[in-house]
Amino acid sequence: MSASDARQMQGPEKPRKKNIFFYLRRDKYLYLLLLPPMVYFLIFKYGPMYGITVAFKEYNIFKGIGASEWVGLEYFREVFRMKEFYRVLRNTLLLNGVDLLFSFPAPILLALLLTELNSKWFKRLSQTVLYLPHFISWVVIGGIMYQLLSPDSGYVNILIRALGGSSVPFLTERVHWVASYVLIGVWQSMGWGSILYLASITNIPPELYEAAMIDGASRLQQIRHVTLPCIRPTIVTMLILNVGKMMTIGFERPYTIGNTLVREVSDVISTFVYRVGLQSSNYSLATAVGLFQSVIGLVLILSTNYISQKLGDDGIW
Repeated sequence: MSASDARQMQGPEKPRKKNIFFYLRRDKYLYLLLLPPMVYFLIFKYGPMYGITVAFKEYNIFKGIGASEWVGLEYFREVFRMKEFYRVLRNTLLLNGVDLLFSFPAPILLALLLTELNSKWFKRLSQTVLYLPHFISWVVIGGIMYQLLSPDSGYVNILIRALGGSSVPFLTERVHWVASYVLIGVWQSMGWGSILYLASITNIPPELYEAAMIDGASRLQQIRHVTLPCIRPTIVTMLILNVGKMMTIGFERPYTIGNTLVREVSDVISTFVYRVGLQSSNYSLATAVGLFQSVIGLVLILSTNYISQKLGDDGIW
């Protein structure tokens, strides 16, 4: 019996297991394309994590991070003993909570409205106008808003007084400032935020709308029973990510719109870190606050993702 006959009697050979070098040789150009973003994240995202140790040290700018003396959790205890910290924590949660309440549904509603437009040129013009605020610096937006909403010389209050009303303290009274802060944020972000929802709506199969029309569904019913269920995974994912940012708040927006008259509500964690860390040169305390902020944000995003999965949605992983 020949060797080939013997191999046939033994059955087909098992495929040899390929090692990592086989895939590296086969897909070397794809791995080369992956290399620049990996280097970027290693240098600019993972490398700076070494600086977290500043929160546990008596940091001295002349000695550097490595030579500075370890103090353990001393700065965390100092943070939690500060009454000012609880005020900025309350303001951060308040502003982010109200902002989430109004800014999160705004892009969804805008995407639904843009989808219903039949005129292509008007739809494109509307999208261009609505996307534009996203590219304007908050410093510029702050200057524009002070020109518009100033109690004495603001154009809006001049118009209100001309119509027989009294000036509204948009930026100098707490409640009005919070309302102005939120509405300015909605105006700045809703156009850019609608892009993702517009893309999700575009991917909905037209057959679903045709079937709904055959069943006699109106436009509102089509939105309720076809559009919203189809974009629900996108909505849930974005909601989880936004809830995870409840402890994170940008520096430019509250700093440029805020002022000393409304500091009781405009002073947030980012401005507190700037004031303590840069202006007072207390880098260890500022790092401790930033680390606490990041840990709570991680807990929020994990909790929201877990609840989402328990309610039947996919979550973000």
